Amino acid sequence: MKAFLLAAGLGTRLRPLTDHTPKCLVEIGGRPMLDIWLDALAAAGVDEVLVNLHHLAPLVRAHLADRRGGPVVHTVEEPELLGSAGTLWTNRSFVAGEEMFLALNADNLTDFDPRVLIDAHRAGGAIATLSVFHAPDPTRCGILTVENGLVTDFTEKPAEPSSDLANAGMYAFSPAVLDLIGPPPRDIGYDLLPKLVGQARVVSLGDSWFLDIGTPAALARARDEWQSRRAS
Repeated sequence: MKAFLLAAGLGTRLRPLTDHTPKCLVEIGGRPMLDIWLDALAAAGVDEVLVNLHHLAPLVRAHLADRRGGPVVHTVEEPELLGSAGTLWTNRSFVAGEEMFLALNADNLTDFDPRVLIDAHRAGGAIATLSVFHAPDPTRCGILTVENGLVTDFTEKPAEPSSDLANAGMYAFSPAVLDLIGPPPRDIGYDLLPKLVGQARVVSLGDSWFLDIGTPAALARARDEWQSRRAS
């Protein structure tokens, strides 16, 4: 099993912390988020991960060089950001011939088990399976309409959301999805997911904890709540 871990973001909302620390190396509970993700993927049976890099890329490569255990990690540096879907399309040879692969946003923190997503995708028989949750502020998320487990509508960050059912940024894809993207820059939310309406299925995060750590307030909350969950 292979996975893309999308980690090239600038982390501008977390400045000045991210002026000197790549967002994926921001620590939660004394551990970089990148390591939390790689350990979760290893536990789910993922043996190869491609991590895209941009901001402070040498620091991420140095960290990975010192890491022991877990999946084999490949890195690709993007001198200019390709967009999340652009990264998948540009590196499509990484998953050529695979039955399926995962794509995950590294700036989300969750205790959701990726095996649930993998199993749902295999059972559902769709070209794509999206993880979803109920968002407290739907205007800041990609919002879906779902009927009988099938995505019937998708809008990225709508001004007037039709529901609170939101995209959690964890995907299981058939490689055939990559044919729908085209050259970069392309974004999964804006450019790919609307093309998957009527073709993609969903799996709920259920009771799993989930948070985008993109702001100082969210990071502080993540550090507090993550520690509490680890201790419980």
